[in-house]
Amino acid sequence: MDLLEFARGPALWLSLAILFLGSAWRVIGIFRLKSKADFSEPRSMRLMSGAMGAIIGHMIPRKEFRDTEKIGTFIAYFYHIGLAITVFGFLPHIYFIERLTGISWPALPAPVVYVAVAVTFVAMILILMERLTDGVLRLLSNFDDYFSWFVTFLPLVTGMMVINHPFPAGAAPVPPLEPTLLAIHLLSVELLFIWLPFGKLSHAFLVFISRGVTGATFARKGAAS
Repeated sequence: MDLLEFARGPALWLSLAILFLGSAWRVIGIFRLKSKADFSEPRSMRLMSGAMGAIIGHMIPRKEFRDTEKIGTFIAYFYHIGLAITVFGFLPHIYFIERLTGISWPALPAPVVYVAVAVTFVAMILILMERLTDGVLRLLSNFDDYFSWFVTFLPLVTGMMVINHPFPAGAAPVPPLEPTLLAIHLLSVELLFIWLPFGKLSHAFLVFISRGVTGATFARKGAAS
């Protein structure tokens, strides 16, 4: 079995199993936490409305922090939006998802995706620089912060290597992907899958649960979340 065959086969399915089982374990563990019974009279039963309001509303920074955290907020938006476009708008990624799930959708034009990749790359470098140079962030940062950054950044770099590998002389306009580079890219993505449920990257799915529960709780109490 060569490296690409391993990356497309056993490594992929093992990483996906860890991703889904680990994510399920985290979610089940959260909902199994015991909370104190609330015997107060509910002021509102619009719990779903409160949950959705918190999920959507907290995506926008509070006005008290908009001036001091403006640059960091913009970088975070650029990083998340650029990464989403890269993952879900690039044709090879859509083929990859279709292979796993049978679901596909139209791809974005390649230049749009390339711009998104560039924006994401720069934003992630700025995120790391801010963490290394800001005294408070540097003090609060631990292994999880840096390793989560690394396993997110690595697929971006290896993906750029796959896209930008040299064209062989006389090759067709779209040459076949170099197997070793493609295998490394897939393995970097699989490392991300394995780490995601257990580190701070788990906020990718836990953020909706935590904000939703908080919003529903505050809606019941008749308070703003």
